[in-house]
Amino acid sequence: MFDKIALALLIIGGLNWGLVGIFSFDLVAWLFGGAGTLLSRIVYIVIALCAVWCITMLFRERTPAGAHE
Repeated sequence: MFDKIALALLIIGGLNWGLVGIFSFDLVAWLFGGAGTLLSRIVYIVIALCAVWCITMLFRERTPAGAHE
């Protein structure tokens, strides 16, 4: 479950970076009153932690669906 939440937040962060790159518009900063506000910084940190967590997904063993021991 945590993997899916982390991946969803990482996708949201990627879409925000896309907005920054294409339109120079930071949605997180806009929603929370600027890039330097405490709330925006917390969102950025949470998304960064999700990115670090998702890196671990690359190195985990995969088991077929329904193959629980």
